[in-house]
Amino acid sequence: MQIAEHIASLSGEGRLLAAAAERAGPGASVPTCPGWQIRHLLRHTGMVHRWAAAFVTEGHTAYQPDGGEPALDGAELLTWFRAGHDHLVRSLEEAPADLDCWAFLPAPSPLAFWSRRQLHETAVHRVDAESALGGPLTPVPAERAVDGIDELLTGFHARPRSKVRSRKPRTLRVRAVDTEATWTVRISEDPPEAVRTAATDAPEDGVDCELSGTAEGLYLTLWNRLPLAALSLRGDRSVARLWTDNSAVTW
Repeated sequence: MQIAEHIASLSGEGRLLAAAAERAGPGASVPTCPGWQIRHLLRHTGMVHRWAAAFVTEGHTAYQPDGGEPALDGAELLTWFRAGHDHLVRSLEEAPADLDCWAFLPAPSPLAFWSRRQLHETAVHRVDAESALGGPLTPVPAERAVDGIDELLTGFHARPRSKVRSRKPRTLRVRAVDTEATWTVRISEDPPEAVRTAATDAPEDGVDCELSGTAEGLYLTLWNRLPLAALSLRGDRSVARLWTDNSAVTW
C-alpha cells in the first residue's frame, strides 16, 4: 500500500470508529478489550492520534512521551476524538515527502511509517468500537489486512520487546488463503524472525503449526481480536497458543 492509500484508509477508519462509539455510548463494554468501556477506547486512541501527529508536525527526531489521556466523557469526549483524528489526517496529508522525525519500526520513510502505523492502530480499535455494538464488523480489505499482518510479524515482533519466545525452537506458518501471502515465523529464545513469501515459495517441511484463513481473519486473530477458532489450524496447537498468549502489544 502507498502512503496516500494509508492516509485515506486512516481517514475512513477513524470516522467508522467514532460512529460506532457514538451509537454504543461511552459506558458500553468493549468485548475485545476486557475491562474497557467505549470512553477508555476513545481516550486511548485519541491520545495516540495526537501523540503521532506531534512527531509529524513538530519534527521530533527522538522519542517524546504522549500528553496523557483527558478526563473528558460523553459528547465532549467524542468531539475531542474527532478533532484529534482530523488533525492527524491533515498533518499526514500536508507533510513533506522528506519528513524527518522519529519512528520505531523500519519503513521507507518516517511519513510512510506514521501513515501505516496510524492506519492499523485505528483499524484495530475501530474493530473494538464495533464489537461493543454486538453486530457485524466492517470488512477489512485483503490487501490492507496483509499489510497489517506484515507490520505485526516483521515489524512489531522483530523488536526485542516481543514476548513471543520459546526455549525449544518452533516454527509457525501463517497462510492467507485469499491472497498469495504466506509468512514463516521462527520462534526461539530471541525475538521471532518472520519471512514473507508467496504461497508457492513457502517450504512445506519444518513447520510445527500452520494457521490459515482469509487475510482479514488472520489480521484480526493475530491482533487478538478474534479467537483461534476463527482460523484453520494444522499441527501443534501449543505453538499457536504460544502466539496468542504472549503477542499482545501494549502501550
